[in-house]
Amino acid sequence: MAPPLGLAKRLLLASGSPSHTLTRSAFIARKPDHTKPNWGMVGLAFGTTVALWVLLFKKHNEDVMEYERRREEREKHDACTGCS
Repeated sequence: MAPPLGLAKRLLLASGSPSHTLTRSAFIARKPDHTKPNWGMVGLAFGTTVALWVLLFKKHNEDVMEYERRREEREKHDACTGCS
């Protein structure tokens, strides 16, 4: 059974029509307006940056404390084995 004539015409027109290539995507319907920043997104970006820096400093301080603890343990162990 042959496809309906209307469907065949639409398929042929869609593949060869130059007017369809000039249309814009639905996702890019308008250009962004750079004169009005999106303050919610700006705040989110800066807030995320601050949170990451806080986590970085916190992790650094934990690592330094662990290093100091292990160094003290090593010094105690070295002092005890040196005297026997």
